[in-house]
This record gives sequence, C-alpha cells and structure tokens, in this order.
Amino acid sequence: MKLLVINPNISEDVTALIEAEALRSASAGTELVVRTAGHGVEYIETRFESLIAAGAVAEIIAEHTRVPGLIDGVVVAAFGDPGMPALKELADVPVIGITEAALCAAALQGHRFSIIAISNRIRPWYLDCVERFGLGGRLASIRSINESLNGIGSVQQDFKETLLALSRQAVAEDGADVVILAGAPLAGLARELRGQIPVPVVDGISAGIRMAEAVVALDSGLHRAGAFAPPPIKGRKGLSGNLDAALAAAQETALSPAPSTQSIASL
Repeated sequence: MKLLVINPNISEDVTALIEAEALRSASAGTELVVRTAGHGVEYIETRFESLIAAGAVAEIIAEHTRVPGLIDGVVVAAFGDPGMPALKELADVPVIGITEAALCAAALQGHRFSIIAISNRIRPWYLDCVERFGLGGRLASIRSINESLNGIGSVQQDFKETLLALSRQAVAEDGADVVILAGAPLAGLARELRGQIPVPVVDGISAGIRMAEAVVALDSGLHRAGAFAPPPIKGRKGLSGNLDAALAAAQETALSPAPSTQSIASL
C-alpha cells in the first residue's frame, strides 16, 4: 500500500514532524510519499488560509492521481482538513483528513472529547470542522495556547508543559473522555504525554495514517455518483496541466460502466 501524505502548509520543519510520526504509525507494508505545499502560509489558523492551502493540496493530489495506480490513498495532514471534503471529488482513491480521522478515533474511545490547539485564533475554524462532521454535541471544549509562538517547528518544545496542563484541564474541568492534540506541529507529542493524561490521547497524524490504511484495505469501491462523485464535465480554463488531467481522469472513470456482477440467482 502506498499513501500520499500532504503537509498543506509550507513549513518543512512541520513536514519533518509529520513524516516522523507517519513512519512510526504506518504498518510494515505501507509506503509513504510525503509532500509539502508548494505555496501558502507557514501554518494555517484561519478559514481563508485554509482556502489558500486547499488549492496547493489539490495540485499535489492531481500530480499523483492523474495516472491511475500511483498511490492507494491520500492523507491531508493539517488539522481543519483544508479542502475537505471537496478533495474527495478529485481522486479515485480514499482521501482522509487528519481531523476527520482524529474525530472518528476519539468518538470510538469516549463520549466527549476536547481539542487542544496551538492558538486562540484557530478555534473558530476548528469548531466549524467539528460541527460539519455532526459531532458538536460531543465536543467538551477547545482549549488553546494563548501566547505568541516562537516558531511553528518548536511548538512542542516551547509549550509542552502548557499543552499538558490544557489537556489535564480539559479532563478535570470540561469532562473530556478523550483528548485530541490538534495540528501537525504537535505530531508525535501524544506519544510523549500518554500516561501523563488520565484519558486516551489522539494524535491526528497517527489517526490519519491508520484510518487511511483501514479505508484502503476495505476496498469499498469508487464514488461514481452521489455527493462525492467527480465534478460534471464543463468548460474550464487556466488550470494547471496536472489538475486538468486529474479532473479529466476522474470524470472519465465516473462515466465508465461499473464492473458487472453475477446475480445471486445465477450462482
């Protein structure tokens, strides 16, 4: 199995954190292709920054999916899932965001969960994401660092004690059954803090890799219709060659007849 793992921001330091945790989390037979956004911002805090990142992620997915069979699945490795769920329409392989993966993992392990974030500014966007997945009623809290960051690649080192304290407060004061350490800059921190927080701790990158592996292995079939079918064919211009080719390939797949199946009566 080969997974494309995309850092939607431009920080190579964060990509290194993503890759390290992804390698620790992946099964023995899984190969990872890790890429960094070609344009955008250092780290994503707002809906508009997410909008910019979505285009960069789409270009990377298009590059790796315009020819079928190059990859088996995609992990969008930024909390908030820039471009999701729209990116599911582009590829004929599963596209998993680390937010949806972390929320699913948390929901399986407890009734109420809290999200620990790296900034106050990021909280409204994260709340939107939780509500979009229909899990607003199970959100205990979103707690966040309320200080300026020295650098996005050093958040874990600079604020480890703060993040630990916020996690413990989420359990003791907000009633969280599970804590999610949100965002790629915190990749791997859950492993260090596990045992110091009295409830399960979910890492988005780890959840994203494991969930992607599981969904690929399910081999459930393609979106040929419904909400995540490829966009309909229509005039377009100004797209990159990769994006245009990937769209064309997805649309062609959607138009091709589904494999025939033998009826139960004929067996």
